[in-house]
Amino acid sequence: MTSPRPRTCVPVAAVVSAHGFGHAARACAVIEVMAERRPDLRFEIFTTAPRWFFAESLTAPFSLHRFTADVGLVQRTPLEEDLNATADRLDRLLDPERGRIERLAERIGRLRCRALLADIAPLGIAAARRLGIPAVLVENFTWDWIYEGYGGLEPRLARHGAALAALSATADLHVQTEPACRPMGSALAVPPVARRRRAAPAAVRRSLGIPDQARLVVLTMGGVGWTYRGLASAERHRRAWFAVPGGAERPRRRGRVVLLPFHSQLFHPDLVQAADVVVGKLGYSTVAEVYQARSAMAFISRPRFRESAVLAEFVRRTAPSIEITEADFDDGSWLDVIDGLLDRERPDGARVNGAPAAAAAILDRFGEVLR
Repeated sequence: MTSPRPRTCVPVAAVVSAHGFGHAARACAVIEVMAERRPDLRFEIFTTAPRWFFAESLTAPFSLHRFTADVGLVQRTPLEEDLNATADRLDRLLDPERGRIERLAERIGRLRCRALLADIAPLGIAAARRLGIPAVLVENFTWDWIYEGYGGLEPRLARHGAALAALSATADLHVQTEPACRPMGSALAVPPVARRRRAAPAAVRRSLGIPDQARLVVLTMGGVGWTYRGLASAERHRRAWFAVPGGAERPRRRGRVVLLPFHSQLFHPDLVQAADVVVGKLGYSTVAEVYQARSAMAFISRPRFRESAVLAEFVRRTAPSIEITEADFDDGSWLDVIDGLLDRERPDGARVNGAPAAAAAILDRFGEVLR
């Protein structure tokens, strides 16, 4: 599966975690700026994240290669992990007899890639080492740090985490995006990285079929499916309209609620930019987009997932916000806090996107290799 190929190109591999859409979103934001500065670059993307996400997010030329680059966490729901299933999959992924690193290196080598970008999949870094090409790690957490948080609940996670940490440590350039979960002095720190908006808020409202001056609330549980219950009161809300990406297989409206598929005509960063309030799960790309848009947020944290506390602290510090529970979200009682958030003023001042700084660091460091 490919996008149009220029006459001459310099191939770069990107190995991207498919745990939700956040890693793909961040990788796309960096790739897009790299391609703007170097139009001769072409990206060979290895992941199991869906092709439509990259086609929607990138104008840069790319090919998508289906490859399981990491396990992350197996999710029962967007808020509940299956640790035993996660460890089982890691057993298979990291079994040396299965030769996944060798197969990945062979595929990247056939494409003659000059460098490799990993978000946050360490198998990509290991493949780059075998090929002798530069590897860049982009992260706000690494899987070994996440697995540490589960302590003795699943001992295999600690063992696998140590193996993954050893692979990640061999990256030639380490970029940490704010908010970083485990800041490291040896890494380049950049502001939150998000895909850039494309449409003005008024155009988004017109696409949703709601009044230009309407107050908009966006509900999102990230890239994992969710049964949105408790929307009956929202359908009759007096002050706001609601958009729910991932709420239906086809666009449809119920009163003041517009249900959308994950892949719709509306670019997710544009929805967040147009939103007065975002309601949903804490995830990196959602938090980075809320930060750029200066929207308010009613967020659900995940107590067992270590990143969640870091993201929650960042949202509290940078956005009008309130924490709600999964039960609040399920039964619709989150609507009780919406009026208060609608009345809060957005923070002043423009927000810096970290994608240009990350792209500049990669091109400055490896520009000669990418010739």
